[in-house]
Amino acid sequence: MGTALDTELHDALSEVEERLHKVLADAEFEFAAIGGRHLVTAGGKRIRPRLALLGARFGDPDDPRVLDAAVVVELVHVATLHHDDVMDGAQRRHGVPSANALWDNKLSVLLGDLVLARASELGADLDPRCLRLQSDTLVRLIRGQINEAAGAPAGGDQMAHAIEVMADKSASLIAMAVELGARVAGADETTCTALARYGEALGIAFQISDDVIDICTPATESGKVPGTDLREGVVTVPMLHALAAGDDAAARLRVILDTGPVTDDARHAEALELLRASPGMAAARADVHRYAQAARDELADLPPLPARDALAALADYVESRTA
Repeated sequence: MGTALDTELHDALSEVEERLHKVLADAEFEFAAIGGRHLVTAGGKRIRPRLALLGARFGDPDDPRVLDAAVVVELVHVATLHHDDVMDGAQRRHGVPSANALWDNKLSVLLGDLVLARASELGADLDPRCLRLQSDTLVRLIRGQINEAAGAPAGGDQMAHAIEVMADKSASLIAMAVELGARVAGADETTCTALARYGEALGIAFQISDDVIDICTPATESGKVPGTDLREGVVTVPMLHALAAGDDAAARLRVILDTGPVTDDARHAEALELLRASPGMAAARADVHRYAQAARDELADLPPLPARDALAALADYVESRTA
């Protein structure tokens, strides 16, 4: 049986969903309305709006700006997802054709820009500190994308680079979501800061767990084709741990990875086998635990509200995904 909080969040998320479609439905051109609606429909599980709503529980959750904050974070998320699809040449997003598969890259980029513009319009109606948070997060998202594409500097610390990329590219938006909800609801500064740190740690834990799942979980369980990062030439935290093992398997894995994207089926299967047998998987799981625990630690001094328990449960869930 669901709790009162679950019911209230469900009702609020239903209103967020309506507002998402309404924000994009008033676009001046029919194609923009159709395309924007497609982007929102393929947007996913609405985790970030839920985080914004939970953050608002530490202030006044009935402040009318709270729903707008939840819409803002989802619009930013949706726009960045579809810009990623253009860069990666992805054909599907959450089980439906991506915008760039339906139309072309130019139109897809413009649709993503439109969604970001609508987010900025809503953000401008919040207070200046909230608008600053939104713009700072956009800078971090773009910086993370650039640094991932550029790769680690020659001779630089690859692990530190990988963590920095995921902090900017993924965790920053999760941190923004929970902090923005708290700020528009009037939570105190100490609470807002703690929630931002919680979101940052949670986002890193979630991304590392995703990277472990990409390697270790069969497609029938994860719903994804395993080894996608290998095929795209993305070197993840679990891979870096595996390469650092210093044994013969690590040396062979380095030979395979040094060629770039692993598209040959036989080499791809070999790389997956090496990774799954590597001590790097245990090291990556330990990283997930460490960041999930850091997220829980940030909640320790917050008021003992049902929202705090829900946020702690989310950190537990992220950790359990790769247990």
